[in-house]
Amino acid sequence: MTTATAPREAPATGAATTGRIHSWDLSTGVDGPGTRFVLFLSGCPLRCLYCANPDTWRMRDGQERTVGEVMAEIDRYRGFIAASGGGVTVSGGEALLQPAFTGELLRRCKEAGLHTALDTSGFLGARAGDELLADTDLVLLDIKSFDATRYRELTGRSLTPTLEFARRLDRLGVRTRIRYVLVPGWTDDAGAIDGLARFLAPLGCVEQVDVLPFHKLGAAKYEAMGLPFPLKDTPSPDARLVERVRGQFRSQGLRAH
Repeated sequence: MTTATAPREAPATGAATTGRIHSWDLSTGVDGPGTRFVLFLSGCPLRCLYCANPDTWRMRDGQERTVGEVMAEIDRYRGFIAASGGGVTVSGGEALLQPAFTGELLRRCKEAGLHTALDTSGFLGARAGDELLADTDLVLLDIKSFDATRYRELTGRSLTPTLEFARRLDRLGVRTRIRYVLVPGWTDDAGAIDGLARFLAPLGCVEQVDVLPFHKLGAAKYEAMGLPFPLKDTPSPDARLVERVRGQFRSQGLRAH
């Protein structure tokens, strides 16, 4: 992950749209197709117990950048990204906490011929206007749990807005990949997973479900920030559990990886 250091562009007439940026990175295979320029925005309304990036929680900790500055950084890698069949993914934090910035950036990327992806929890899906979603080729939708009580315990928020957003993506025909973090003792309940699979199965926009094993790669960040890591004693799921959960999604006709 690279801290945002894009050069300031010359002032232009009118107010430029700005956003609070945590960092950016280049990744392959996990944030959409091909090699991606992944922009991490600052600020998130959720406090997921397993969050790997607690340093993105507060918007005020980010660096202010204009859309033009970010596009200048993207342009440095445009040829490499395009050759791989990749594109740009706007992530966070929560990208929809800054919808004006996210929307303009996605539009500019589309105009430049780049594949666009939005990584979101869906909790702020109502802030994503139809124009923003029209400029989004792929939504990576994180559904933390299908159990409403467990969802609130995990995130501090309600599950309902995320499910409403999923239904809206289906109505609009926006290609969607579901991300499901598998945490032993928290998100491995077979009944809740079956419920989520049944919810997703009729949604034609859902092209696959990515079952992501819980990890502790962000634990050092909590220590550096003087925060306790809530799931420090929780193990990663073993291969048998991961395959069981993938099988539950597949049993409803969904592609699962």
